[in-house]
Amino acid sequence: MPHPTQLYQHVPESRWPIVYSPRYNITFLGLEKLHPFDAGKWGKVISFLKEEKLLSDSMLVEAREASDEDLLVVHTRRYLNELKWSFAVATITEIPPVIFLPNFLVQRKVLKPLRTQTGGTIMFLFERVEGVSRATIVDLDAHQGNGHERDFMGDKRVYIMDVYNRHIYPGDRFAKQAIRRKVELEWGTEDDEYLRRVERNLEKALQEHQPDVVVYNAGTDVLEGDRLGGLSISPQGVVKRDELVFRMVRGHQVPILMVTSGGYQKRTARIIADSILNLYGQGLIGPQSANVSAQNSDTPLLPLEVP
Repeated sequence: MPHPTQLYQHVPESRWPIVYSPRYNITFLGLEKLHPFDAGKWGKVISFLKEEKLLSDSMLVEAREASDEDLLVVHTRRYLNELKWSFAVATITEIPPVIFLPNFLVQRKVLKPLRTQTGGTIMFLFERVEGVSRATIVDLDAHQGNGHERDFMGDKRVYIMDVYNRHIYPGDRFAKQAIRRKVELEWGTEDDEYLRRVERNLEKALQEHQPDVVVYNAGTDVLEGDRLGGLSISPQGVVKRDELVFRMVRGHQVPILMVTSGGYQKRTARIIADSILNLYGQGLIGPQSANVSAQNSDTPLLPLEVP
């Protein structure tokens, strides 16, 4: 039986299918600058979209913070208890100075934003949403998605397509067993080859599994100049990629959820905003756009960014 949760709410038709909260953004004494990830990029994306007059605060779906009971759908009690130690959080976030902070500050300034970002998961879809029994994860982040691969190892409800740089972290051989469609890229892969391989493999993936929902991990660490991603995709290539994925999934009449994922350059927020503007311009998203989460029902709040 589903556990009690506050993550679900009625979403009016006037709202856009964009889930966000100002609490996503992590700022505390400049410590966030010690990590290569831009911990404030979500707010920048929303600011750009407001500047372009695409949306306002009243048009967004407000994300809610996940409780321990929500997190236990995926995580163990032991893991959640470990987060009460600043050392553990410093290790996970790869920001060593966090070790020296009182844990109540770590909870407030680091974990609370992350819990808000985690407003919903694919497991919640299976637990809560009527008509959803099969899902496809399309992971186009530059890194292998070993987290969700380990989560859904052996789960036939979930089909994973993962396109990643074969030479970089994590290189998790065990997790690769969960990938149903694996596309390994070489250093410096550029637009033409990248888009061709994404299109060819996504079409096959959609035919092989026929999902009720697609979760699209739209990492921007594929951008040229990203030292951690090691690929050479142009900003225009990222915009084309997102349009390609939305157009193909929508062509199969399947709802799609995009999360923004990795990206370790300051310009990624602008590129994400440009992609959203293009999706709107192409008629692929909008307040009346069918087959795009969130919809006007009791919907799990799946945010723009899922760690």
